[in-house]
Amino acid sequence: MISYARQTHEEQPETVPPPVEEHIAPAPRVSVQAFCETVETAAAVQSAGEDRRLGKAHLKIQMGGMAAAVEAYRSAPTPNVIVLESDGRNDLLGGLDQLATVCDAGTRVVVIGRINDVTLYRELVRRGVSDYVLAPVGAIDVVRSICNLFSAPEAKAVGRIIAVVGAKGGVGASTISHNVAWAIARDLAMDAVVADLDLAFGTAGLDYNQDPPQGIADAVFSPDRVDTAFIDRLLSKCTDHLSLLAAPATLDRVYDFGTDAFDSVFDTLRSTMPCIVLDIPHQWSGWTKRALIGADDILIVAAPDLANLRNTKNLFDLLKAARPNDRPPLYCLNQVGVPKRPEIAAAEFAKAIESQPIVSIPFEPQIFGSAANNGQMIAEISANHKSIEMFLQIAQRLTGRSETKKQKSSLFSPLIDKLRGK
Repeated sequence: MISYARQTHEEQPETVPPPVEEHIAPAPRVSVQAFCETVETAAAVQSAGEDRRLGKAHLKIQMGGMAAAVEAYRSAPTPNVIVLESDGRNDLLGGLDQLATVCDAGTRVVVIGRINDVTLYRELVRRGVSDYVLAPVGAIDVVRSICNLFSAPEAKAVGRIIAVVGAKGGVGASTISHNVAWAIARDLAMDAVVADLDLAFGTAGLDYNQDPPQGIADAVFSPDRVDTAFIDRLLSKCTDHLSLLAAPATLDRVYDFGTDAFDSVFDTLRSTMPCIVLDIPHQWSGWTKRALIGADDILIVAAPDLANLRNTKNLFDLLKAARPNDRPPLYCLNQVGVPKRPEIAAAEFAKAIESQPIVSIPFEPQIFGSAANNGQMIAEISANHKSIEMFLQIAQRLTGRSETKKQKSSLFSPLIDKLRGK
């Protein structure tokens, strides 16, 4: 029989497009077979298979709809997920009854149909259908439906990966990423981890004043050992809500990695942490490209000069093409206002990139230099510095969350605090 799965829709199938802040967790390594009746649906499923969130899934598309599916599984095992397109009510219900006789236990079924009727939806649920999607469908509808089969609705906040990368070396991307992660943990009260991916020259340990004996290198060079318990032992606790997966920052070995070298680390972090901030070094390789494309949200840090503009534009174009169903990357300008340095204005940047910078952070070497040398965040050096609000703004945009509301104090607060102390 077709197994029941956790429902991801209300009783009435969803027809309103999702908000841009929607977070869809990637699907695991599963097999998906789709049986389509129209070329439009087949094209949408094909496009969905190219989405980063289905990058690990093995997708096969066939035409013929329900009849083809029933015939195919008479002599072959069923995959983890079957996607079926159907036009009619009677043919659909009868076909599902036939499919149930040849379907392996544990297989999940997603139906794409054109009948927007709650009675039909209830009948599909009764027969064990995992999800019903109203046609016509787009690629993101297919991605959402398949991915949501493997993530409980209450756990959607878990596993959001944010990648921060500099458009050019020396633009302060690491400093921005560390301070934004601090804002996510402190102001948004989200458990977060910073993964310093610059294994040779990473500065996260210095910035957070941490010197752990182990870190991300231990995980990358021992992929067979990577699990939740192993990663937990490698984490260095910075605050109640912020942890660090530090880079060794040593040159006693070279750090040449394959394209999927960090996959097991990222997958494990996704399963345990609500927010993972990747501090990506300024280099172009298979694994850095994969990390950027696979992230849920991306922040590019750029200085206001021509080389940064060119590189930001190149990154934007590549990432938008590789992630057609995601919102475009965000970018910020850093080190703005260096004395006597000719700069490209933010408006010119926005015109070339066709997107406004999220913030423009002024060049203030005194406070940023003091923070770096002391192993502190800007908020620890100066609680009211204007850049702190900018870091919070970036954090809110990247996570889709608002600042945690602080309880208002009253005239009786001091007395209540004293009574609680007793």
